[in-house]
Amino acid sequence: MHAYDAAPGDDGLPAVLWHHGTPNVGAPPEPLADMAVQLGLRWVSYDRPGYGGSTRWPGRRAGSAAVLGERVADALGIGRFAVMGHSGGGAHALACAALLRERVTAAVSVSAPAPYAAEGLDWFTGMYASGAAGFRAALRGRAELERHQAAAAYDPEMFTPEDHAALEGDWSWFGEVVAAAQAGGPGGQIDDDLAYVAPWGGDPAEVTAPVLIMHGDQDRVVPSAHGGWLAGRCPSAELRLLPGDGHISAMRAAPAALEWLAGISRRTAGAEPG
Repeated sequence: MHAYDAAPGDDGLPAVLWHHGTPNVGAPPEPLADMAVQLGLRWVSYDRPGYGGSTRWPGRRAGSAAVLGERVADALGIGRFAVMGHSGGGAHALACAALLRERVTAAVSVSAPAPYAAEGLDWFTGMYASGAAGFRAALRGRAELERHQAAAAYDPEMFTPEDHAALEGDWSWFGEVVAAAQAGGPGGQIDDDLAYVAPWGGDPAEVTAPVLIMHGDQDRVVPSAHGGWLAGRCPSAELRLLPGDGHISAMRAAPAALEWLAGISRRTAGAEPG
């Protein structure tokens, strides 16, 4: 497994474990790097199995992020840490927080999907057609998903005009991590998509740390109803719906989330070294 540490050896800084989206590699978000330094936060992260420098783990679930996150934290000498994720990474971050309640101090989830079996949620309503087709293929099994992915093409309709503007401007960084992820083949994305329609293995209702859920109300990739469901499921969650934002442009609100996270992380950093 390939891990990242933006401040190696600086054990005095509160750590934030970043969970990347699909398909990405785990490099911490470059547009937030300077702000993290200003706030005194230490980004750590890893490539999920099947991406970048991490070998595949067939059958992994969202809850597998707890196993992987704990290994990274242990290897870096980190005791307690916050988690943050975008898109599918938000689901992994929340599952990690649910399973590592003694170690996770706070959680931020941006544009994340709810569990497929979420009660009372019509999972596909508002989702762009090509994305829904991919997840329906995943529900039919790995072989069907592999056939679907082999024939699938990029659909620009997945993103709103605000998303496209962000991708061409302040969040063009996403192009780098997507290209790096796709260079290694489709394995990581296939394993991710199978995990999104399988039980997480960690119930967001069991998260005890403070949670911030952020979601663009125009999101076509993961409709905002998913964010509303997650906020209702997490006992300590605050929901911030972002008017006019889509799946990518929602990350323009991430600086405010980082400030929220830094405040909580500072208050809890003294509870355990690291």
